Amino acid sequence: MKNYLKHDEWCIIEEGFNREFNEITESVCSLGNGRMGQRGNFEETFTGKTLQGNYVAGVYYPDKTRVGWWKNGYPEYFAKVLNAANWIGINVEIEDETLDLNICEVHEFRRVLNMKEGYLERSFVAALPGGKQVKIFAKRLNSIVDDESGAIHYAITPLNFDGKITLTPYIDGDIKNKDANYDEKFWDEVQKETAFAEGYIEMETKKTGFHVVTGQKFEIFQNGTLANFQSLPIKKEKYVGSQVTLEARSGEEIVLIKYAVNLSSENHTKEDLLPNAKAYLKRIAAKGFDLILKEQAEKWASKWQVNDIVIEGDVAAQQGIRFNIFQLNQTYTGEDARLNIGPKGFTGEKYGGSTYWDTEAYCIPFYLATADQQVSRNLLIYRWKQLGKAIENAEKLGFRNGAALYPMVTMNGEECHNEWEITFEEIHRNGAIAYAIYDYINYTGDEAYLAEYGIEVLLGIARFWAQRVNWSEYRKQYVMLGVTGPNEYENNVNNNWYTNYIAVWCLKYLIESAEKVKASDPGRYAELLALTNLNEEEEFAHFQHIIDNMYFPESKELGVFLQQDGFLDKELTLVKDLPESDRPINQKWSWDRILRSCFIKQADVLQGIYFFEDDFDLETLRRNYDFYEPRTVHESSLSPCVHSILAAKLGDKARSYEFYHRSARLDIDDYNNDTEDGCHITSMAGTWMSIIKGFGGMRIKNGKIHLSPFVPENWQSFSFKIRFRTNTLNIKTTAQEVIIENLAGDALSVNVYGDEVQIKSGEIVTVNQKTLVLA
Repeated sequence: MKNYLKHDEWCIIEEGFNREFNEITESVCSLGNGRMGQRGNFEETFTGKTLQGNYVAGVYYPDKTRVGWWKNGYPEYFAKVLNAANWIGINVEIEDETLDLNICEVHEFRRVLNMKEGYLERSFVAALPGGKQVKIFAKRLNSIVDDESGAIHYAITPLNFDGKITLTPYIDGDIKNKDANYDEKFWDEVQKETAFAEGYIEMETKKTGFHVVTGQKFEIFQNGTLANFQSLPIKKEKYVGSQVTLEARSGEEIVLIKYAVNLSSENHTKEDLLPNAKAYLKRIAAKGFDLILKEQAEKWASKWQVNDIVIEGDVAAQQGIRFNIFQLNQTYTGEDARLNIGPKGFTGEKYGGSTYWDTEAYCIPFYLATADQQVSRNLLIYRWKQLGKAIENAEKLGFRNGAALYPMVTMNGEECHNEWEITFEEIHRNGAIAYAIYDYINYTGDEAYLAEYGIEVLLGIARFWAQRVNWSEYRKQYVMLGVTGPNEYENNVNNNWYTNYIAVWCLKYLIESAEKVKASDPGRYAELLALTNLNEEEEFAHFQHIIDNMYFPESKELGVFLQQDGFLDKELTLVKDLPESDRPINQKWSWDRILRSCFIKQADVLQGIYFFEDDFDLETLRRNYDFYEPRTVHESSLSPCVHSILAAKLGDKARSYEFYHRSARLDIDDYNNDTEDGCHITSMAGTWMSIIKGFGGMRIKNGKIHLSPFVPENWQSFSFKIRFRTNTLNIKTTAQEVIIENLAGDALSVNVYGDEVQIKSGEIVTVNQKTLVLA
């Protein structure tokens, strides 16, 4: 765990240049606006440890699969989120020396991500090898108002000399992904163009044929006055720049304002890309940097008005949750239904594809409560649109009759993950997609979604489960063989409890949902029968037989559900007995050793108890929690939040807070030694859930909000806002009371600690705090 970033309620602050952690800081200081983004790289040349990263939403490349032995059913490619043209570049030359912090003496270094207003700034004094000293102040943003653009304010002040300073703002398209399987470059140049203080380059992705035009326009000020300068255009392969040489005087500031755009063929016709980029750039440059910055602050203020969680008494916890909310809002805005929430967002390349089961299991609850209902609906429709591909994916593995297997990793609905134990076996992902439909309808009351879209998806998933199980003559029950559960430190196991449980739940939910649609919209139900070739009587009877006869491994003696057959054959050691030098085990142990151990990557049995908590009493939860958590290494970013929520339900404030803190600061403090690859965006929604569902005890039952909040020991209070159907509520919890304000919407009833509380529109109601967390 690192601890070099300063605690602050609204900012991520690095004081002093930590070269060895630079890639970590680049990840943490990433900027995005839902349409484009980049890591916290330096504008000027840097030859030290760095991962250059600029990304354009929706643009990807099908990198050829790289595996040792090919197996039938493997996808032919792994979809890569592409590292796109570097638009932030500004080369700085002091006389004949290049400004490069890797070879300079660096003083007074400070890098600040301002989450309140949405910008990154950096300042330092650099002593070049020749003895010249300069002071730099840089500030940049990705506009969430004009979301295909960004802007940079870059100021340089000579401190001990008069002389020539040459500035070269540039766009570099000659880049590649660090994770390219065969070190292939994924872009071809189409055209480039330069003009005075202006330049454009159009690139095309190989195979997929996406076009992106990246453009720049700049102006220079000397001593506060717009400078009269000449610019020398530079054109190289996949590169455009403009070189400007200025006479600098000691103590006088030179400011370069750079405006940039990234327009893709996802949003513009290829013929219009270049003219549209020119017009877009002209428009934002006319605003000027100060107005762009002001608009950015105002737009972020409106977002924080809805999304902020306020913690009193714990600056580290406050910083952590705001960082998570900030990155979620930078990654996905919900304004484009074609997009989804990548596990690294705009912060890195790892994990390739845009969509994992993380979206359904972790992100949808966040957007349900903080955004318009249509945003979550769009995320569900995204999967409905890919149902045909999910059926094709299942057919490749030998399934039939409309069985659907949604991909583990995808850009367009096709599976593009190529590790057999994941591609073929981590099939519980199907269940998360069905659960998200339930979660959405339970929260919004939008039952019409079932008839319109939901039934088709649920039926495809149910058909898959019905074919994936088999009847065991030995057990006289249905079993599920050769799977990988959420705990990826176990592969090719039989009867993973969570997978079996969610499969049965999916079958039940499909039958219940079909009955609802049949009763509410018989005409549409008849259409669905014809559309899906559903033999209702025969198929539903088979589904019910599986529901009634599924095998679930458990230990009667221990009173716990077994993660899978044979789990008790393992050496049941505890994480606390692992030497610190062995952690994290995924970086220290062989895969063979990991698979034979009892150690668990993330919630597995506990994931099922979290999803279906009403099926189990508190003692069942306690026994399973106390058995599995001490054997969990939490080396998945998705793990701490589930454990935090369940600990809260058990009334274990200390463990609930411990796991919240780990989740909230996972990337800031680099808990798992992997933040340099990018931040864990989808798990950040789990951090939000740790507060709302954990400390807040919020559940939706029978169309009503239930709350059972408590305040962690070292907090004075916490408050959050949620949108629920037609209402917006502000809920504040202190050590003494719970204060609920109905900010918008009609009167509603809220269940607090088991008691019904009526709250009129605009009213504030106070309820005394209770010691029990949940009954």
